[in-house]
Amino acid sequence: MKWSGARAGTGVRKRWRRLVVMAPPIAQCAAGAALAWSVAKDVLEHPRPFFAPIAVVICVGISLGQRLRRLAEMVIGVTVGVGVGDLLISQIGSGPWQIALVVALALATAVFLDTGSVIVLQAGSSAVLVATLLPPGGTGGFHRMIDALTGGLIGIAMVALLPADPVALARYHAAAIFDALAGTLLATAEAIERRDPTQAADALEAVRGTHTSIEAFEKALETGTEISIISPIRWRSRRALDRYVAARAPLDYALRNSRVLSRRTLRALIDGEQVPKEVVEGLRLMTSAVRLLQDELAGTRPPGDARAAAVAAAESVGAALTDSSGLSTHVVVAQVRSIGLDLLDAIGTDTTGRTAPAPAT
Repeated sequence: MKWSGARAGTGVRKRWRRLVVMAPPIAQCAAGAALAWSVAKDVLEHPRPFFAPIAVVICVGISLGQRLRRLAEMVIGVTVGVGVGDLLISQIGSGPWQIALVVALALATAVFLDTGSVIVLQAGSSAVLVATLLPPGGTGGFHRMIDALTGGLIGIAMVALLPADPVALARYHAAAIFDALAGTLLATAEAIERRDPTQAADALEAVRGTHTSIEAFEKALETGTEISIISPIRWRSRRALDRYVAARAPLDYALRNSRVLSRRTLRALIDGEQVPKEVVEGLRLMTSAVRLLQDELAGTRPPGDARAAAVAAAESVGAALTDSSGLSTHVVVAQVRSIGLDLLDAIGTDTTGRTAPAPAT
C-alpha cells in the first residue's frame, strides 16, 4: 500500500511538472485565439472568422515542433483546398460525387506539393468547406485564407511575446534521458552484484523503450531553438540551450550503448560468467557521472566533476579484465567505456585519440 501511494504521488508530481512546463504554450493559445477572433471580426470585418482562432491553436499548439513550418503548411494547405474547391464547384456544382472529386484532387495536389501532414489536412478540410458550406465564387474561401494567415501570424506573435523558457523545456525532456541512462546503469550494477538475471532482464526491457524520450528531447530542442530566434526575450538563452543541443547525439549514443550493456550483462549472468566487482564499481561511478552531467548542463553545478567521474569509471572497468574473462564480460566492459566516452563528448571534452568501440547502433 505504501509503495502504491508513493508511486501515485510520484505520478501526480510528474504531471504537475509537465503542466508547469507547458503553461506558456497554453497561455499563448488562449490569448492568441481571443486576439485572432477580435482582429478578424472587428478589424477585417469577417462575419464568422472561426478559422482565425483555430489557426492559432494549430500553429502554436501545446505539442512540440516547428511552429514556423506549421504556419507555412497551414496557409499553403488552406490555399490549395480553397483554390481547387472553388474552381471546381463553380463549374460542376455541389453534391456527393462533387465532394469526393474535390477532396481527392485537393489532397492529391497537397501531397504532390509537400508531404507535411498539416498541408494535407488543411487542403482536405478547406475543400470540404468550399464544397458544402460556401457559395461558389463567394468571398468565404478568400476570407478563410486570410483568417489562416492572420491566426498564424498572431500565434507566432504570442510565441514572441509570451515565450516559454527554452532551457527549461530542454531540461525537462533531457531529465527523462538521464533518468533512463542512470537507472539502467544502476540496475545493471545491482544485477551483477546479486547475480540476478531477472533484474538484468528488467533493466533491458526498461531501456528498450527509451527511443521516445530521445524523440521528445529532439522536438524540445527544435522548439527551444525556434523560440530563442523568434523571441527577443529569450535571445540570451541560446548559449545554455546550445549545451543541450551539443549533448543530444552523445546522449543518444549512450542510451544505445546502455542497451547493449544490459543485454550482454543478461547473457553473462545466464552463462554463469564471473563478472568482476570492479565492473560494479565502474557502473556506480558512471551512474554518478550521468547525474553530475545532468546538473552541469542545468547550470546547477560547475563543470569538471562529471568528467572526473566518467574517467574514473572507465579506468575502474578497464582494470577488471583477465585472461579468464568471458566474451560477454569483455563486451560489458567495452560498453561501459563507450558510455564514458559518450558522456565526455556530451560534456564537450575532446576525445580525439582515445581508443574505444564505436557507438552501438
